[in-house]
Amino acid sequence: MFEQALAQNGLIAILRGLQPHEAAATGEVLYGAGFRVIEVPLNSPDPFESIRTLRRCLPADCLIGAGTVLTPAQVAQVKEAGGQLIVMPHCDPQVLRAAKAAGLYLAPGVATPTEAFAALAEGADLLKLFPAEQMGPAVVKAWLAVLPAGTVLAPVGGITPSNLQQFFDAGARGFGLGSGLYKPGMTPEQVAVSAKAYVTAWQALR
Repeated sequence: MFEQALAQNGLIAILRGLQPHEAAATGEVLYGAGFRVIEVPLNSPDPFESIRTLRRCLPADCLIGAGTVLTPAQVAQVKEAGGQLIVMPHCDPQVLRAAKAAGLYLAPGVATPTEAFAALAEGADLLKLFPAEQMGPAVVKAWLAVLPAGTVLAPVGGITPSNLQQFFDAGARGFGLGSGLYKPGMTPEQVAVSAKAYVTAWQALR
């Protein structure tokens, strides 16, 4: 399902700071724009309630996940809330193994080839290249030359509609979108505008 969602739209919405009462309207706007992977970082207000709301109100072909997952206990909480994807800023093997044992999709953060290979060995479904603004498309290209064929490398951090093409040309096939897409307090109408800009840029890559 994760591969299908990314193939349809490789843009991953990161809703850091989302309030539970905003979750349904924001999720529906993103889904309508074409997003099929939505992540609520766990350092947001009551993130598990937002995850429950998103899972309840959005169609089954939209994958709901949690970001900034730091411990195996949090993995269990995400699953209980209906989350299907674990996104991490790091590559802690205990968290990696907990996610796979729970049957969840896994996207750990990596900043070196050593971390990338270690994460793949633990069953990572996607590698989150973080922070992308410090690494750039050249790193994506270099890593993909040595990582196993089919590895999905998704830059996160500083991704804008204007630089998607550079990363795509280097081989990236997924993109994590944070404050460029959503900032706390944005109305659904404002989210719709930023979502459209990203989706238009994504569609131009095809």
